[in-house]
Amino acid sequence: MKVLVVGGGGREHAIVMKLSESPRVSELYCAPGNGGISKYAKCFPVKATDLDGMLRLAQELAVDWVFVAPDDPLVMGMADLLRENGFKVFGPSKAAAIIEGSKAFSKNLMKKYGIPTAKYQVFDDAEQAIAYVQQQNTYPTVVKADGLALGKGVIIAQSEEDAVAAIRSIMEDKIFGESGSKLVIEEFLTGPEVSVLSFTDGETVIPMISSMDHKRALDGDRGKNTGGMGTVSPNPYYTKEIAEQCMREIFLPTMHAMSGENRTFRGCLYFGLMLTQDGPKVIEYNCRFGDPETQVVLPMLKTDLLDIMEAIEEQRLSDLDIHWKRGACACVILASGGYPEKYETGKEITGLNEKGQLEHAAVYHAGTKLDGERLLTAGGRVLGITASGDTLKAALDAAYAAASQVQFEKMHYRRDIGQRALAAGK
Repeated sequence: MKVLVVGGGGREHAIVMKLSESPRVSELYCAPGNGGISKYAKCFPVKATDLDGMLRLAQELAVDWVFVAPDDPLVMGMADLLRENGFKVFGPSKAAAIIEGSKAFSKNLMKKYGIPTAKYQVFDDAEQAIAYVQQQNTYPTVVKADGLALGKGVIIAQSEEDAVAAIRSIMEDKIFGESGSKLVIEEFLTGPEVSVLSFTDGETVIPMISSMDHKRALDGDRGKNTGGMGTVSPNPYYTKEIAEQCMREIFLPTMHAMSGENRTFRGCLYFGLMLTQDGPKVIEYNCRFGDPETQVVLPMLKTDLLDIMEAIEEQRLSDLDIHWKRGACACVILASGGYPEKYETGKEITGLNEKGQLEHAAVYHAGTKLDGERLLTAGGRVLGITASGDTLKAALDAAYAAASQVQFEKMHYRRDIGQRALAAGK
């Protein structure tokens, strides 16, 4: 089988590495890819959002499968275009990808089908939104851009002043572009957060191992929200009892709701959950593998990923037994100085071998490029250093030991990834 992976970050590198383990995959391609991915898949300079360009590339390469990994092309309808032209695709249709593409849609879906989530209101007028937060007068409150915003479209307002500033910056200053034409204001939930990725073919849903993301830029969960500074798996807060409750109250109802709306979801459906005192609630849905959750979930997968992709495409997921490794996995993100705000790129990365890897850890490249023989930084999140172990502590120790071997100018990373999980697991 020849497989083309769409995207160019750490998530896509993890997908490429997992597919490379399949004895049935003969050729791996990636577009646009990056410096690290290019060591394992042939990369082509086609943007992930170039639907026509990606179709042409798939046709020229005569691939058997296309794995559409990022949110933007899925929401734009890349999976539909490829399927219409005879390709097998991992990734939901445009109609199903709206579950991430519009927060207003997903909130209204949950309300209609009784899926637990935070109380909310949707607005397309800034003054009405401001009047609502002033009337509610409850802080912190959560202000979300309706559309995609690179994982950064959520502002937690601690005061009326913060909330008004957030509304104006999203709706009037368009800091997230047209994604902020509409916004959702919702109650602030408290409790441990859990990420659960799941495989679904629209009739069966099979959750993957749970994980815990670390969104804030700095130690102690301080600093600005980022796309994720590290992850651990499994999440110790996500017990067997909670998993069963989520299956009953959230996972199956969401799958059935999407089918009921004529938006059958096939692919990876991501559940961002908050374990509140009133039970688990949905914070957000994603229509694809999360980043950097994928970097700790896929290394634990024993079953051939290609077999799973085929079972989903043919709607026979219920026939498949999916197996996972025991133990734990941890990922530490090495970021450019200043990320997630202003940062410089083009810094030389040292410490990795000729494959862009380390001996005792997997190195998933998020923002790198090759300049001849030199590997340079090319993004805010640069590398995900991932290690497994019999225990979470062993996995974290291995990941941090590996991270200490890598250098580039102004590199920074959190030193406390997994500490809350370790404390919870005791």
